[in-house]
Amino acid sequence: MGLLDDKVVLVNGGSQGVGAAVARAAVREGAVVAVSGRRPEPGEALVAELAGQGGKAMFVRADLADAEQAKDTVAAVVRAYGRVDCLVNSAGLTSRGTLLDTTPDLFDQHIAINLRAPFFAMQAAVADMVRRAEPGTIVNVITSSAHGGQPFLTPYVAAKAGLMGLTRNAAHAHRWDRIRINGLNIGWTATEGEDATQRAFHGAGDDWREQAAARLPMGRLGQPDEIADFVVLLLSDRSGVVTGSVVDWDQNVLGGLD
Repeated sequence: MGLLDDKVVLVNGGSQGVGAAVARAAVREGAVVAVSGRRPEPGEALVAELAGQGGKAMFVRADLADAEQAKDTVAAVVRAYGRVDCLVNSAGLTSRGTLLDTTPDLFDQHIAINLRAPFFAMQAAVADMVRRAEPGTIVNVITSSAHGGQPFLTPYVAAKAGLMGLTRNAAHAHRWDRIRINGLNIGWTATEGEDATQRAFHGAGDDWREQAAARLPMGRLGQPDEIADFVVLLLSDRSGVVTGSVVDWDQNVLGGLD
């Protein structure tokens, strides 16, 4: 449909999982795409895949736990393509911790990846948009757990709840700049990262996806490509004037009780 024709899209945390799915969907809709990640192998493989399909893409190596490197992802794209029209913050750390066993180091890791990195990437992207006096769009991939979450996700919830508030605050601050900023509170999703998390922290076997699906209302986990289509819609002009919205993209209903 060409929803992102001629747009320059940066997907931070875009080398795998939801971020990679967003990159594929954005290229399919006509965008020039940059993906950032800490490990070059999956990032460069994704860029090669997109180029093989006729897309234009680049990889930016960055450790998003470093605020300066998070900002530099935007600078790298501006150097390469002259601007950033759309930013997607998709990187996420999901290592486990409760209120009682979370160490200061683990807490800081979650803040660094799940809150500080999107903050400073947004800062750099919005500065570029304001400098050019052009509109832009940002989508933050958050989590349905930001509403409260499980006891073993305490530092993750703290950081992602902060990102939910930041999304609304920044959207309000820059609505007169015609910069639209929205978020998605995604539910349980079948990604490479989730597979690693389930095996590392919950002793999951090869059939964990099937077992998880059986416990969910729709009988399946969320899929990255479905989320990616929703992200592309929010990035595109087809989402109209919507800004400051954080959509619960999940099959469980907040506040619903059985």
